[in-house]
Amino acid sequence: MSERAILRMEGIAKSFGNIPAIKSARLEAHGGLAVAVMGANGAGKSTLMNILGGVVISDSGRILIDGVEIKLRSPRDATRHGIAFVHQELTMFPTMTVAENIFIDGMLSERGFIRMPEMIRQSKVLLARLGCNISPKTPVEQLSIGDRQLVEIARALRHQARIIIFDEPTSSLTGPERERLFSVIRGLKAEGVVIIYITHFLDEIFSICEQIAIMRNGETVWTSPISDVDPAKVVHLMLGIAEAEGRIRAPVAAGGDAMLSVSNLGRRGALQDVNFEIKRGEIVGLWGLLGSGRTELLRALIGLDPIDGGTIRWRDGAAAAPIAPADLHAHVGIVTEDRRGEGIHLPLSVAQNVALPNLRSLLNKWRLIGQEKEASLTDDMIKRLQIKVSGRQQPVGTLSGGNQQKVVFARWLATNPRLFLLDEPTRGLDVSAKAEIMKLVVELAQQGCSCLIVSSELQELMRVCDRYLVISRGRLIGELPGSATSKELMQSIATIN
Repeated sequence: MSERAILRMEGIAKSFGNIPAIKSARLEAHGGLAVAVMGANGAGKSTLMNILGGVVISDSGRILIDGVEIKLRSPRDATRHGIAFVHQELTMFPTMTVAENIFIDGMLSERGFIRMPEMIRQSKVLLARLGCNISPKTPVEQLSIGDRQLVEIARALRHQARIIIFDEPTSSLTGPERERLFSVIRGLKAEGVVIIYITHFLDEIFSICEQIAIMRNGETVWTSPISDVDPAKVVHLMLGIAEAEGRIRAPVAAGGDAMLSVSNLGRRGALQDVNFEIKRGEIVGLWGLLGSGRTELLRALIGLDPIDGGTIRWRDGAAAAPIAPADLHAHVGIVTEDRRGEGIHLPLSVAQNVALPNLRSLLNKWRLIGQEKEASLTDDMIKRLQIKVSGRQQPVGTLSGGNQQKVVFARWLATNPRLFLLDEPTRGLDVSAKAEIMKLVVELAQQGCSCLIVSSELQELMRVCDRYLVISRGRLIGELPGSATSKELMQSIATIN
């Protein structure tokens, strides 16, 4: 570790209108070490990193590189000072080649012609430095998420970055891809590069980081070597409270007839002879590994993906009758895996997002959207879900991840659905936001709404589920009660060939 910090951020503050995003933040980072920046959604860590990346200009405070104060007024300024940002949502041009993406902000040229052979040669050198053998001639759209991430890191290395910010880098990676990324990060640290690592996965920071900085309510409340804290202390410092790990609701044995019955549902290459039932007010966990068909099943149920065969029966009153997936959509609320890409419209306001699935109920006698109806509905949802906003007209894209997810729920709650399909509803959220979302799921069930929930985080499922359906390779291979232990749930998929 260098004796003097390469990076120092002191007294950083930033407000958006009358809303302070950061009140007093500090950060110190040394060459060859990784520092974890932790905090609940809305704590200010993303704003702090955007300031360091030149995306946002701070209102006050100082940034020093090698003891010299610098001004960052654009991403280009950050690049010039050796700062690179590997975003959670990768900034790739999919139809262009790897080499073109690496040099996208500065193509090599001579006499007006792009020097493609030289760009390919330099790209090979940069990729080899990362232990990557991808061909620079390959279109990015043909690469996995993990390989695309390496291309973005190579782009950072081309600018001789001394400070690299990783924002939720493993949220979309498989296990092997995550280990490869960790190996790359260790190699960068060995070269003296500063790594700033943002994640919601506590286990990762203890694997890859040497330092930790914890933010809460716009302030840096703790900095120390990672060896001075454990996961429980990190949670306590982030939230100011201890983590509640127990069940939110004890398993409930739902009675009565099935509200939804699925028989022999199939889709070539994705689903095979799927059979299950869900009763009123029941929370059913769909448990399986990534790629097991969990998301495909939810999408097929409401017609987002086609089905080749099978029957879906929906109980509307006393009798259950066959229903087409497109018609079932009218009775269902769905929280998709990709909330930013599929669940909400980021540029639109909270009010506009809440209104979209509810337009018919908001029409006035002139068949136009009634502004008073829209305002009343939005205010009701903001109050009911305790969404933290400056007002109903605030763009959803400016909200924290947890509050964006609440807006997704608000859109569908206003339609009074009888069934909720929840695909990774707590992905990318901090511990506090996760707890709020899972409590909301329980409240929905208590009001008679049924829930089918997918989550890669077993502990989250175990807090709310009444029973579990085990899925593998598009087939339901078992069912376990809500009282099942984590060992039993893990064994249910560990024996799969």
